[in-house]
Amino acid sequence: MALTLGGIAAILDSTMVTIALHTLVIKLHSTVGTIQWVSTAYLLALAVAIPVTGWAQAHWGGKRAWFAALLIFVAGSVLSGCSFSDLSLIAFRVLQGFGAGLIMPLMQTLAVQAAGGHASTRLIAVVSLPLAVGPILGPVVGGVILNWLSWRWLFFVNVPVIAIGLALALRYLPADHKVPTTQRPRLDVVGLLLLAPALTGILLGLSDVATDGGLNHTGALIPLVIGVLLLTVFVAWALRTRGEPIVDVRLLRARSLASASAALFTAGAAMYAGMFLLPLYYQDLRGETVLRAALLLIPQGIGSLLTRLVIGRLVAKLGARTVTVASFLVAAVATLPFAFAGPHTDLWWLGLVLLVRGFGIGAVIMPPLSVAYLDVASAGIPHATMNTRITQQIGASFGIAIAAVALQSGLAQNPLGAFHGAFWWTIVISVVALLPALALPGATRSAKRAAVTGTAEETD
Repeated sequence: MALTLGGIAAILDSTMVTIALHTLVIKLHSTVGTIQWVSTAYLLALAVAIPVTGWAQAHWGGKRAWFAALLIFVAGSVLSGCSFSDLSLIAFRVLQGFGAGLIMPLMQTLAVQAAGGHASTRLIAVVSLPLAVGPILGPVVGGVILNWLSWRWLFFVNVPVIAIGLALALRYLPADHKVPTTQRPRLDVVGLLLLAPALTGILLGLSDVATDGGLNHTGALIPLVIGVLLLTVFVAWALRTRGEPIVDVRLLRARSLASASAALFTAGAAMYAGMFLLPLYYQDLRGETVLRAALLLIPQGIGSLLTRLVIGRLVAKLGARTVTVASFLVAAVATLPFAFAGPHTDLWWLGLVLLVRGFGIGAVIMPPLSVAYLDVASAGIPHATMNTRITQQIGASFGIAIAAVALQSGLAQNPLGAFHGAFWWTIVISVVALLPALALPGATRSAKRAAVTGTAEETD
């Protein structure tokens, strides 16, 4: 829980700021195109930071790296709250995003290492708590701040949260013990110079696809192509280098990690496609305010939270493969009513549907993460975490891009039809996600590993 608090701050901030872009345009005398970079810059910096976490932990130790991540994030938060122009806010958001990018993988890695390398679903349920709480509280807290306080409190609110997180980390995180015979690893500069711009290009291209509605312009196509090419070159470098690459993609030869990474890619796409569309449905098609739209989405968050009460027992009994496949099917079926919903569809019915969708979406992340480390040695845990985080991050941007293109293609002519088409694409993503989910390890392998490690998961 000491680790989770830092993750909650990072997720809350990203969801709060997203709903504040219109306000920031007015308050900072900016334009929509410029202010959009407040979110884009944060996302890009977050992605660039992910590959650094493994080296930072090995170089300084987990506790020191965690403190550094929290301090970078809170410094970026304070500076963002003190911004004097749109450009200064974008610059400070880069710093904040870099801190958030360190926080998320470190939180997962340190928790799994503390559990002896066994990522039980109960552990993953706690570590992934920010992903469930953020979409619930973020828009609501953001709406409250924008209604009654200055926009600057969107960033200042992180200070007390991180302060508590630092105090808990100081008390509960184990101290870093340096082994005298162990040399500090060298930073893979070549790998970083390839992977950082690769991720930047891919995410920037997908972001432009979502913003402009397609690949038919150079702003989206060029960075996306360059990003994919650089990623290909990085993979070739990581496979051939004699030293330790910045992210060890060789671990993807392990079935558990490869299948989990693929499942997390599609899970990220399915989750964030819906997260992109649902607020727009309530605001643009039904005319709800930002705050009211956030409140109407709470049932989905409740369903996601309730999933954490039973997911451990389900995975222990049925296996990660079965639970993940069932979760994607539930998410697809529960999205189906929105493919037929109109401006006057009963809100109570949609609330019930969102509750069920929350059950499905809340369960698609935890089972793959719980088996991702089955075939990975303890020394490879940080690299395995980075692999899963990168694939999930790219998957999220991919899902948003598909939903945005589907929505914008017909929004001007037929808004209702455009929303229906976009929701159908979200359903398709959830169904396609069944393919990598079927490759996940079954119940037998997970149970054998738990028995060997002596950390069989409790079911009571």
